[in-house]
Amino acid sequence: MTDPTPLFSLSSALADVVARAAPSVVSVRSHRSRATGFVWKPGLIVTADEALADEGEVEIGLSDGSTIAATIAGRDHTTDIALLRADTDLAPVKLATTVPSLGSLSVVVATGRETPSAALGMVSASGKSWRSLRGGDIDARIELDVRLRGSQQGGLALDASGEAFGMAVLGPRRVLVIPAATIERVAAQLEARGRIARGYLGLGLQPVRLDDGIGAMVMSVDKAGPSAAAGIRQGDVIVAVNDQKLSGVRALSRTLGPASVGAVVDVAAHRGGEPVSFKVTVGERPEA
Repeated sequence: MTDPTPLFSLSSALADVVARAAPSVVSVRSHRSRATGFVWKPGLIVTADEALADEGEVEIGLSDGSTIAATIAGRDHTTDIALLRADTDLAPVKLATTVPSLGSLSVVVATGRETPSAALGMVSASGKSWRSLRGGDIDARIELDVRLRGSQQGGLALDASGEAFGMAVLGPRRVLVIPAATIERVAAQLEARGRIARGYLGLGLQPVRLDDGIGAMVMSVDKAGPSAAAGIRQGDVIVAVNDQKLSGVRALSRTLGPASVGAVVDVAAHRGGEPVSFKVTVGERPEA
């Protein structure tokens, strides 16, 4: 028998990587929506929040064709992570918090049309932490040059050695990976509390242009919120927070992450053309 070619050896190695991960990957079905999930802990499944319907029952499809009911244990729109509870004894995935290097091969193990699927690609971007458009803290910027269908969202992203380094999701223009460090941090909070704490000022804001930059006019004030307690009123125009000029309402919202709850911030504003200042203790955003 001739020695296997390098291409055959690579093919066999990739097939082995997929075979080891596939038993922990499931399909997620919710109100006309299909996605992929994986077992994070016994009885707990992580999936892509964006692919999970906002209403209706949730089912988990297993590799033998059977289905089981699931409930939503918690979800975080800002990091695109949802946690499901299901009565299953499937083995959990061991997540590796290492970030793959640029140009390395990656395999996404998912489900498609109710059967296991795999897609091979390359890590096209690998960088530092970033904040999502919805204000979620993502521990590393990882992008994949790979094509995925909607039902493959939530699939496991593996490196060439078979280590699971995150969850593949569909970004606006490319496939992103929510890294393992983010999944471990957010899923643990969802398991414990069902939600992620977010900072809350209790203000409805509208951006306005000023002579020297951008401000945020207070359009409404939650009477029971922290800003009302500090003395901020409707009609005030916020110009700076902690001595930093305001760059926009969205930028201000992005600073109100979990770590902001309980922090005291200095808010500079204009009232009737006169400067005023407030010390606001950031509260926790109430559940919708």
